[in-house]
Amino acid sequence: MKKIIIILMTVVFICAACFRIDRGDGGNDGSKIGNDIKSETASVYKPYSTLYYNGTDYRMSRSPAGKYGGEIITSTIGEGPKTFNPWTSKDATSSEMGDLMYDALFSTDPDTGEVIPALAKEMIISPDLKTYTIKLRRGAKWSDGVEITADDVVFTWNDIILAGLGNTSLRDSVLIDGEYPEVKKIDKYTVEFKIKKPFAPFQRFVGTAIAPKHKFNDAVKKGARYFDTYLGTTVNPKDITASGAFILEEYVPAQRVVFKRNPNYYAMDENKNLLPYIDKYVVLIVGDLNNELLKFKAGELDIISVRGKDLQMFKSKQKADKYTLYNLGPNTGSMFTAFNMLTSKNSDGNYYVNPVKQKWFNDINFRTAIDYAIDRNAMVANISNGAAQPLYTAESLSSIFLNERLASGHQRDLEYAKTLLKKSGFYYDKKGILHDKDGHEVEFDLLTNAGQTEREAAGVMIKEDLKDLGIKVNFKPVEFNSLVNKMMTTSDWDTVLIGLTGNPLEPHSGKNVWHSKGHLHLFNMRHNGDKEVNILPWEKELDELIEKGALELDYNKRKEIYDKYQQIVYDERPLIYLYSGLTITAIRNKIKNLHPTALGGTLHNLDELYIDEKN
Repeated sequence: MKKIIIILMTVVFICAACFRIDRGDGGNDGSKIGNDIKSETASVYKPYSTLYYNGTDYRMSRSPAGKYGGEIITSTIGEGPKTFNPWTSKDATSSEMGDLMYDALFSTDPDTGEVIPALAKEMIISPDLKTYTIKLRRGAKWSDGVEITADDVVFTWNDIILAGLGNTSLRDSVLIDGEYPEVKKIDKYTVEFKIKKPFAPFQRFVGTAIAPKHKFNDAVKKGARYFDTYLGTTVNPKDITASGAFILEEYVPAQRVVFKRNPNYYAMDENKNLLPYIDKYVVLIVGDLNNELLKFKAGELDIISVRGKDLQMFKSKQKADKYTLYNLGPNTGSMFTAFNMLTSKNSDGNYYVNPVKQKWFNDINFRTAIDYAIDRNAMVANISNGAAQPLYTAESLSSIFLNERLASGHQRDLEYAKTLLKKSGFYYDKKGILHDKDGHEVEFDLLTNAGQTEREAAGVMIKEDLKDLGIKVNFKPVEFNSLVNKMMTTSDWDTVLIGLTGNPLEPHSGKNVWHSKGHLHLFNMRHNGDKEVNILPWEKELDELIEKGALELDYNKRKEIYDKYQQIVYDERPLIYLYSGLTITAIRNKIKNLHPTALGGTLHNLDELYIDEKN
């Protein structure tokens, strides 16, 4: 029987299987930008090709040949990574570190969004769309010189992902009618995936990063608890074996993470020089956005995301400070406030959330009143300097599945908000303080990650907006890793202002957020040992839509399904979205072979970049 053969060929990887908690130092600004900022570069690339040379299927660079040497210095806010193990990571910082070291089988074309090979060179899909045959690159090696084979792929899927070790987002996302894919080795370089029925997102999900079996096998055998700590931040860099363009050289907590070039990387340029070109890729841990800005001004950073309030200053200094501003279009993530609606009890029989607050947060009139009291237009004007748009939907403004009917949202309306509160029995005392029907003053905490100055500013504005409703908000910025622990482990929070990374091409990536069993189902999260589980009717409907959307192959029909899920989130408001803007990045002119795009970002072809100090 004739099969569909897809010869694909890059290395930018939009996380196809999950959303991640975003620390928030990416671009969040910029629609009023003027003509002195470059938009994404026009595509001049041909598809990646493969050259079999000295026993290895090398991926050939699409950029002009560069030169070796130098380093690129970037930054991250907060306290740095929580792990170097991408299979246990639940936050964007740790995931980015892992993605540098562990390449995926397939990636996403930075120009078109198509699925294209990385460690794999070919995907063959059967006519019934239920069998995926993956051909690996012959001769590709791990950083320690051991060959990458089908055994690594089968081990990663069967012993880590499908076994439920670490972050279970990918496993949850590929559960099809109660069954997981069947993964088996055909030969040394061939792996076969079989699924129960056609599944629209699988072509992206199958391409996830793989682990070296000879290094991870012992950790897997020791069980889930040990695996969760494997390759933690105290790891000796020499103990990490990677497949990506870079491997860990040094980690100094709260200061920097240093990566060095992988001498065994599977890519080369037109002159048969092995990639990458640069010697080191350095990530400085800068604490907060203001410190990051100071370091860029001082020449200590090569790349920085530009906030709206700083845009004019950056424009004026481009020539003198030898950098270029790039506008990459609407960002793909989201910023929102979430309510802790959890009503279950922990193993000790105690509620996670104060029962009084539980009633407020589970009241649709209360949540909607909060939504209508928030002044998004003021946030856009005062925080991003007018260079952003209000956000109302669960899909980002850049998503090809955006529900356009909801995109314009609604204006702030305090009177309507007060009417909703009155419907649920809330009332005001003589001092204008809001009370619930049982007489309790309405007061709760709002957390965000410290050092993310835009979120801190948004939190202050929300506090003032809700003061107009007679609500006392205790706004508390918290160190990022501590905040993630509160959200993911203890559920010790009332409301939170946070962000998630996004995927504009595949809504099923958000299953870990919207499915009631998803590990990022923040507003009503399940915990091991819960004595009570309360799934709301609209949560059940979301479960059904998420499953249905993944099984529908026709785009227009999928769009209808995902429009409906966005409508439910909009109506029920477990998360209240705030605003979104363009991603504007300043990059030093000394970095060559840049090809920034909306889908790929600025460094998607990091292995092809080189340094020319003459600029």
